[in-house]
Amino acid sequence: MNIRLDGKVALVTGASAGIGQGVAIGLAEAGADVVVNYRADSSLEGAEVTRAGIEAAGRRAVLVKADMTDPAAIEEMFAATFRELGGIDILVNNAGVGGKGSGIDQPAEVWNHVLAVNLTAPFLCTQHAVGQMRKQGRGGRIVNITSVHEEAPGGGGPAYTASKGGLRNLTRSLALELAPENIRILNVAPGMILTKMNAEASNDEQVLREAEQQIPARRAGLPVDIANTVVFMVSDQASYVTGSTVFVDGGWMLEWPSV
Repeated sequence: MNIRLDGKVALVTGASAGIGQGVAIGLAEAGADVVVNYRADSSLEGAEVTRAGIEAAGRRAVLVKADMTDPAAIEEMFAATFRELGGIDILVNNAGVGGKGSGIDQPAEVWNHVLAVNLTAPFLCTQHAVGQMRKQGRGGRIVNITSVHEEAPGGGGPAYTASKGGLRNLTRSLALELAPENIRILNVAPGMILTKMNAEASNDEQVLREAEQQIPARRAGLPVDIANTVVFMVSDQASYVTGSTVFVDGGWMLEWPSV
């Protein structure tokens, strides 16, 4: 199966590192031009690495700084996308944050920030993308990067799990609305992926070994595992898939709730 995305324009939020960086480069390797969103000046170096990977694949990269908590910045990000690359075919809502603290004592400001980034921003980004996709009249593909915690509680505290669970049902709701227009929307839910968000396991071999023993595949995932799944899901080969969650977790969720 030769999966190609030639002629497509993709936007990946939070693409300066980790899963977002892997997805952006994977889309480019399949033939798409990619808008690389990064949050702040401190993330620019990572965004440049992503750009280099995209250009090494022979595709065009456009870097756009936008904080996902700022609706005006999100709007300008899409304006820049349409201006620079002429439209959009693929949106990957990847930008996300964890929540400090846990339980009922999690501060309200943490709750509000996590939901703004993990749930409200994907909704706003989807609104902008769908508006353009409708004008283009050729459908579109939207992938939300959720988490195994869209279903399993724990991990990141109540704000994180609520945001990922909310994103799951947002996806389902919008899939019903958008399917007749050939706009597919679905979730890719990573398990344990070795990124900065899993810094403890990435930096401590003992912690990593203990964690991997809880995963049926006996290994942690890598950003490329998510990238490969996203590339397939936005391709024509997956044209009959919408509203679903694809768990990319090495079988971890098969043992839930024991883990």
